[in-house]
Amino acid sequence: MEEMLLVGTGNPHKLEEISSVLSDLPIRTVGIEHLPPCEEVEETGKTFEENALLKAAYFARMAAGLAAPERPRWVIADDSGLCVDALGGAPGVYSARFAGEDCTFSDNNRKLLKALEDVEPEKRTARFVCVICCVPVPDDPRNAPPALFYSEGICAGRIALEEAGKGGFGYDPVFVEETTGQTFAELEAERKNHLSHRGLALLDFRCKFEALSGS
Repeated sequence: MEEMLLVGTGNPHKLEEISSVLSDLPIRTVGIEHLPPCEEVEETGKTFEENALLKAAYFARMAAGLAAPERPRWVIADDSGLCVDALGGAPGVYSARFAGEDCTFSDNNRKLLKALEDVEPEKRTARFVCVICCVPVPDDPRNAPPALFYSEGICAGRIALEEAGKGGFGYDPVFVEETTGQTFAELEAERKNHLSHRGLALLDFRCKFEALSGS
């Protein structure tokens, strides 16, 4: 019988990336549209690990209320962000709202480039970080599930002087990947997924998940 894994994100780009990387595993991957209406999870953690667990646990408890045939066995959620050395590691866990609440990707990119406008190219080093947390769906929605394991991926690079490329999302147009010299937005999706922080975290996740599920 095919097991179900719920990806705890409302971001269709993330769901597409994760589903693509896991497509050959004998599991059914679903997003939060599979759940009853959910509240937005407040990311109050100080680290990527804390925020990933907050999200995974919330969606797992929501999933616990589903009828057995439609109840996922596991839930994963990730927290990721851009850490810029010249900014002391910022925006970090605040990457999605760097330019304020309800900001757009373009707002964040403009603020980042403005903050670095006087920084020399060799000092614009940065890294994308992604942490995935996997939790079981509890039998009772009142019970907070524990983290089964975490997976992490780090992709090194630098911040470009200006946006380049039409693909991707978020900071992709301004993040120059170390080994290719291209922004994530300039890379083909398959190539980006292979190199990205999320792709690297998913490779680690696959190994741990296969051992957990016996896939």
